[in-house]
Amino acid sequence: MRVSNVTVRRRLVIVLTVGVLLFTVIDIRLGFVQFWLGDWLTDKAKNSWSRDIPFEPERGEILDRNGVPLATNISAPTVFVMPRQVKDPKSTAQKLAATLNMSEDKAYQYLTQNSFLVRVNEGRKITHEKAREIQALGINGVYIAEDSKRHYPNGSYLSHVLGFAGIDNQGLMGLEAYYDDQLSGEKGSVQPYLTAKGQPMPNLSADYEPPKDGLDLKLTVDSKVQTIINRELDIAEAKYNPDGMIAIAMNPKTGEILGMDSRPNFDPANFREVPQEIYNRNLPVWSTYEPGSTFKIITLAAALEEGEVDLEKDEFNDSGSVKVGGATIHCWKRGGHGHQSFLEVVQNSCNPGFVELGDRLGKERLFKYIKDFGFGQKTGIDLQGEGRGILFNIDRVGPVEQATTAFGQGVSVTPIQQVTAVSAAINGGYLYTPYIAKEFIDPETGKVVKENKPQLKKRVISEETSKKVRHALESVVAQGSGGGAFIEGYRVGGKTGTAQKVKDGRYMENNHIVSFIGFAPADDPEIVIYVAVDNPKGTVQFGGVVAAPIVGNIMEDSLRALEVKPRKGQIEKKYKYPDPILVEVPNVLGMTKNELRQQLYNLKLDITGEGDTVIQQAPRAGVKIEEGSVIRVYLGDSAENKDKVAEE
Repeated sequence: MRVSNVTVRRRLVIVLTVGVLLFTVIDIRLGFVQFWLGDWLTDKAKNSWSRDIPFEPERGEILDRNGVPLATNISAPTVFVMPRQVKDPKSTAQKLAATLNMSEDKAYQYLTQNSFLVRVNEGRKITHEKAREIQALGINGVYIAEDSKRHYPNGSYLSHVLGFAGIDNQGLMGLEAYYDDQLSGEKGSVQPYLTAKGQPMPNLSADYEPPKDGLDLKLTVDSKVQTIINRELDIAEAKYNPDGMIAIAMNPKTGEILGMDSRPNFDPANFREVPQEIYNRNLPVWSTYEPGSTFKIITLAAALEEGEVDLEKDEFNDSGSVKVGGATIHCWKRGGHGHQSFLEVVQNSCNPGFVELGDRLGKERLFKYIKDFGFGQKTGIDLQGEGRGILFNIDRVGPVEQATTAFGQGVSVTPIQQVTAVSAAINGGYLYTPYIAKEFIDPETGKVVKENKPQLKKRVISEETSKKVRHALESVVAQGSGGGAFIEGYRVGGKTGTAQKVKDGRYMENNHIVSFIGFAPADDPEIVIYVAVDNPKGTVQFGGVVAAPIVGNIMEDSLRALEVKPRKGQIEKKYKYPDPILVEVPNVLGMTKNELRQQLYNLKLDITGEGDTVIQQAPRAGVKIEEGSVIRVYLGDSAENKDKVAEE
């Protein structure tokens, strides 16, 4: 059958048209893929070619308030393998196992895994010497990645507060855990482009996403104060061999923790070497126990605020015991203190006297103030594991419970609660939330990202009441049971505490927690210090005998470290045997040798220099020193003396 030319031409046109349309569609599609989907498809392809190699960020450092490092990082390389690049797994396993002290079978498992990148756990955070050994082997497919681990330069220093971080640089305890989100930072990565055989792809460089380091944390802690606390607890630990010890130093005007320590302690870098109950319990915020007589400060403040007592005018007769609700409550002094003012009741820490103050207040007002001062609830300090303490349910408080609570027995409190409450009693009545994290700092820019400031909860008592409390507690140190904390030239206030420990619901014999809480200067407190010693051995277990001298030593050196000057108006110390007798250093400038010997009959002389007149002396005039101490004097001629006096 013959086809006409017209039909042929029509068919050709149709074929041509279809072809043109087909190629047009293909061109449009190619253009769409090239110009619109090109980047997206390239990224998808790259994702199939690339492998993520994680880069760990640097964990933020922890510093004291003056920038002294407390927790830092040190370089600690980690071993990785790319199994597809390993040409001889058996030989490589032998070399790797010998260098990392692991079995060949374990090494072989790493090298033959069906994974792009494998971390060798036995090669995590190794030394640089070990890393160089591995690099020297020249093994294909074995890589050394930069890594770091936490470093605590001062060992057990502030261990319970700092806590520690794990092998993955994650915070596990203490501040490391509490502020882990801020300290940990964000991971980065390197993405090399590889073939299916694990070989680098030509003309494609690796992508790098840098890690973002964690924020540095600056604390309220002052290393000078903390070092003094550590020293004194070391001395007390060696002297008394106690079951445990606690120390807290705080700025009563802000709630800033200046120092905190407890024993037994541990090295954060080696926390696995001690039992879990040691590193898992930060005693200053976790432990609860009967406070003893330090709690009397709260009863005193409440009675003064409510106008229930005049310390100077009101009097009380202590026969040695008092009967309450069919029970007999004894004073710590057999036979009692006899007739005394209520200021002397405070000085003598007389239990029956405080039972009387509690009775004047009544249980509703007494327990209202106890709760207002923060007992029975967490203080809110930024540390893990804080306890609440235990108070009587007011519906179950009878005359005996009211009486014992008034002098600190039958209630359970934490050390940080006591420090916070006493701070409110002496700072004008302001109850602050204690805190230890001061600032978060960007390590790259050095700028403060976040700052914690003092948080006022409430006002508990008036300034006038607080002033009376300060005066009473200053007299406790100068003339009462707290004499061990007396510091010549500094006005120190405080209160002793001696509490029997409870086991299985019964009080233990000859096993006490002895404590002292002190503050200075008494007219304008800059620091409050609490020390508790659990079951000190080889001594009389009284707070005034054991804890008060420890606080006195910490207080004296801390005041000087904080550059707090001595204050005038110090209450004269009441001499008690065997306290050393103090004498005032006279002004000997301008005296001759003969006049010196006539004046300093109760002091020793160390004379240097040539001449007939004293031109220098140490200590300076007016300072009180122990009788029999040495005064150093320098002799010169009278002209030199005139010049010296003129200069002064």
